[in-house]
Amino acid sequence: MKRISNYRKLLNVTQDTDLKELKSVYRNLMKEWHPDKFNDNEEAKLEAEEKSKELIKAYHFLVSIAPETIEQALPEYTATISSSQVMDFKYEKQILTIQFVDGSSYEYFGVQKNTYVKLCQTDIPDRFCRRHIYHEYIYRKVSKASEEA
Repeated sequence: MKRISNYRKLLNVTQDTDLKELKSVYRNLMKEWHPDKFNDNEEAKLEAEEKSKELIKAYHFLVSIAPETIEQALPEYTATISSSQVMDFKYEKQILTIQFVDGSSYEYFGVQKNTYVKLCQTDIPDRFCRRHIYHEYIYRKVSKASEEA
């Protein structure tokens, strides 16, 4: 959740910002921080390059968790969580990453450590995830095997 709030703060947007407004804010910030504007000052150009990389990363991340993006990908997500089994999972800094047998991977944000411990202790991770993970947390798709190939 900290990454989400940091990215929103960087782009100066709120949780309620829609994709159209997010894109507009992003474009304006990229115009302001484009490295080509700082050709005469090498130090400022390097700073602008770093800032623009951060802006790009923040924008793509926020687009991936936007309600419009989630809604558009819902049929695929529903198919994955309904028909594909959990192959593996890992947990780091309140982010649970679940890999499915079909090659999909999703990150779930704000997962408490005690929920992860219970997931590790369950005999049937698929059922536990259906009940306690899939529809309880903000998520985003990380990868699909066919997209990586």
